[in-house]
Amino acid sequence: MAEPDPLEELRAQVRATQEAAERLMGSGVPPKGWDVPREDGRAFAEEAQALASLLAALRELVPPDLRRQIADLVRQLLLILRALLDWLVSRLEREVAAEGGAPPRTAEDIPIA
Repeated sequence: MAEPDPLEELRAQVRATQEAAERLMGSGVPPKGWDVPREDGRAFAEEAQALASLLAALRELVPPDLRRQIADLVRQLLLILRALLDWLVSRLEREVAAEGGAPPRTAEDIPIA
C-alpha cells in the first residue's frame, strides 16, 4: 500500500478551503456587511469587565519586585513615545513654517509621575 502524499493532502485541504470560501461569498454580503450586531454596547462592556478582572487577577500573581520592574519599563516606553511625538511635532512645525503656513501652536507639557 502506497504512503499518502502529504503534498496531495495539502492540495485537497486548500481546495476544500477555497470551495468553502466560494460558497460563503456566493451567498453575498449581508446588508450591514460583516459587522457583528451589539446590544446597546452591553457585550463590549461585559468583555471589558472580564478583561479587567483577568488583568487584576494576573496582577496579584506577579511578585511586587517584578511589578515594579514592569512599571519602570512601561514608564520608560512612555517617555520614549513622548520624545518621539515631540520630535515629530517639531518637525511638522518646521515644515509648516517653511511653507509659510500659520504660526505653530504651543503644546503643554504634561508631567509623567
